[in-house]
Amino acid sequence: MAVGIGLMSFGDHVTPSKQLHWLSSVFAGMLMCKIVYDVTAMISSSFFKVYNKLNDKDKLEWNNRGFSTFHAIFAAAGSLYLLFVSDLFVDSQDELMINKSSLLSDTIMGVSIGYFLSDLAMIFYQFPALGGLEYVIHHGLSVYSILLALLSGQAHVYILMVLFTESTTPFVNLRWRLDVAGLKNSKIYVYNGVALFFGWLAARIILFVYLYYHMFTHFDQVKKVFPLGFYSLMTVPPVLSIMNLFWFWKIAKGMVKTLRKARHNE
Repeated sequence: MAVGIGLMSFGDHVTPSKQLHWLSSVFAGMLMCKIVYDVTAMISSSFFKVYNKLNDKDKLEWNNRGFSTFHAIFAAAGSLYLLFVSDLFVDSQDELMINKSSLLSDTIMGVSIGYFLSDLAMIFYQFPALGGLEYVIHHGLSVYSILLALLSGQAHVYILMVLFTESTTPFVNLRWRLDVAGLKNSKIYVYNGVALFFGWLAARIILFVYLYYHMFTHFDQVKKVFPLGFYSLMTVPPVLSIMNLFWFWKIAKGMVKTLRKARHNE
């Protein structure tokens, strides 16, 4: 019953102008994916000889990782600014931190929904060429969590923390590109692997620990989130943490293997 009441009232702050802004942001995210996909194909075919040697499946993934990287930079930069530069989420007597949002945070989340939906569409259409079940779960949970935050205007601070973890995506995408380009033995592949390891440790492991600490120290505010949002805050981050730990284990194994191989070739 409490969940039902929460669902009925959590969108009371929504105005037609906000709805229009959200829809525009989601559409902008989808349009961004299409434009960057096409630009990636055009630039790659003109400046990267290896691209023209790829089969159709690898070209598709190469272009897909183009807009994945673009979104990651956009989302991470916006989240970094709002979390650590702006004073949006500073505790004040006027408004609880958990209820704070802004036009920029709404825009970042809307664009991110557009990206995740676009990527999900490609994943389903090409399944499992662009990613297996773990990617579907990750993207699905992301869309679900961001949508709840947008409609409620609550917990933006935690959604932005999770979106900042997208900062590791460019390293993942570069690693894949170097692999298909036959550059697994290059120094840049080794350097990127080390950067990916430490970046993942900072953005997807340590940051999540900080997120849990922040939720614990602000639990008096977290409890004020509408019921479905509260239960989601209690369950979604742990699921993402388990996935991040699993991927981190694979990244660590890959880095150790790469470093051993590089040392052997010296």
